[in-house]
Amino acid sequence: MLPTLPLLKQTDFPAIARKSITTLQVNLGYRCNQSCLHCHVNAGPNRSEEMSAETIDLILDYCRSNGVKSIDLTGGAPELNPGFRHLVTTARELGLHVIDRCNLTILNEPGQEDLHTFLAAHQVEVVASLPCYLQENVDAQRGKGAYENSIAAIRKLNAAGYGHDGSGLTLNFVFNPAGSSLPPSQTLLEADYRRELGKLGILFNQLFTLTNMPIKRFGSTLISKGEFADYMVLLKRAHLESNLEEVMCRSLISIDWQGYVYDCDFNQMLELPLPMAGRTRPHLRDLMQLDLNGNPVAIADHCYGCTAGQGSSCGGALS
Repeated sequence: MLPTLPLLKQTDFPAIARKSITTLQVNLGYRCNQSCLHCHVNAGPNRSEEMSAETIDLILDYCRSNGVKSIDLTGGAPELNPGFRHLVTTARELGLHVIDRCNLTILNEPGQEDLHTFLAAHQVEVVASLPCYLQENVDAQRGKGAYENSIAAIRKLNAAGYGHDGSGLTLNFVFNPAGSSLPPSQTLLEADYRRELGKLGILFNQLFTLTNMPIKRFGSTLISKGEFADYMVLLKRAHLESNLEEVMCRSLISIDWQGYVYDCDFNQMLELPLPMAGRTRPHLRDLMQLDLNGNPVAIADHCYGCTAGQGSSCGGALS
């Protein structure tokens, strides 16, 4: 894989300072049942990195002590971590809002037959990757059969109550462009998803559009195709200053599978640690009693991916 950080380090991206932390985004490991082209984590079936039970307990201790409101679980496929259900159950007992970044197809894997009912029983918000409503586009990005597998998984979630008005069970979909372009209007594309998936009887709450980040697997592909520089020009020309106020790194910290802390999931993948005096690589245990309000955010050129056009965050478009 071709490295992207050397092409991103020199940057003129505006400085950002943190607000209070409300969300802890936790990467439970890089193992996944899929290997998607757009994946900025480079996850796949052959990855073995996995968060330990001790680190999961540390995360729960941090949430108890620091007023965290939401815990956002990602991977790889976070559900493959043996501690996933313990973390979800305990976080809900603490009154936290829990988000599962789900690739959908994991619901059909052996050993996960009851996953949809577990998620529903604990009122976990499911944010599911569905990069298009067309079969050929999904299969091209995620592998042959991924579309049918995903639709089967959505039907399980719908049967458990997800996406139904008044159920309290939220199912959101995530769209990523297939190549080196910005996402279209989130509002207009959501209407397309509702129209086309409605023909299949599929229900969901919202669509989130995410910009592909020029890092890891996608960034390496851009380099190999000679498209990296052009993509960066596209992101920078589309930069909107107004998006800076709402970027996710102001109120979120990202924890890797070993417990080390980053300003966001993308910085985690680039190994750009959260800036902290006296620590070159802060661990969550170093932050237990530390107020990060006003702390600077580590930036590089990939940050333009969050501020280009309508903006991009883990919660979809910013504007």
